[in-house]
Amino acid sequence: MSAALTAAAAAPAAAGGPTAYSAAVPRFLAPGDLPAASTPWTADPVRKGLPADESFCTAGTTPATGTRYRDFRTELDTTARQTTTVAATPAKAAQLADRLRLAVETCLDRMKAGYPGLEGEAFHHGPVDVEEGANVYSIDTHDPEVGSTDIALWSVGRDGRTVTVVQWGQLGELDGAPLAAFQRTTATAVARLH
Repeated sequence: MSAALTAAAAAPAAAGGPTAYSAAVPRFLAPGDLPAASTPWTADPVRKGLPADESFCTAGTTPATGTRYRDFRTELDTTARQTTTVAATPAKAAQLADRLRLAVETCLDRMKAGYPGLEGEAFHHGPVDVEEGANVYSIDTHDPEVGSTDIALWSVGRDGRTVTVVQWGQLGELDGAPLAAFQRTTATAVARLH
């Protein structure tokens, strides 16, 4: 269950064609931009395409063309991923952002349908005022069968033609998650895109 919510390391995935990116390739978060953790963050290189282990919540929503991602991890099972897509137009980017927000908002219900017995709560923590806007969410799950409790924080934001999703996850519950720091990370992620 933890793998469905957290962003694990991924092997390089198939890339979109070189014409998918303009000269202004979006910039990504650095390890120091993530919420502080008990051990330092490390980051993989930015990779083109979709990760082989797409998140349950957004799988099938993001196109591979125009997409890049970067995985982050600590030594104590805290993981994060930023996925960024450059759409053909701002209108198409807005549509993609809407689809991604809906995918995150409905994720817990879909998880419960696929994993009978799963318990959890999901919250929308409101907008972040940056560029064309971003929204922050949390999904807190408990699987009584295996005894695991996981918390995932999500954000979806947009700057012009570019949409970015940041996900953060670890074992534990929402009251132990760095929500305010994640909101700042979200603002940094969107503001840094271009």
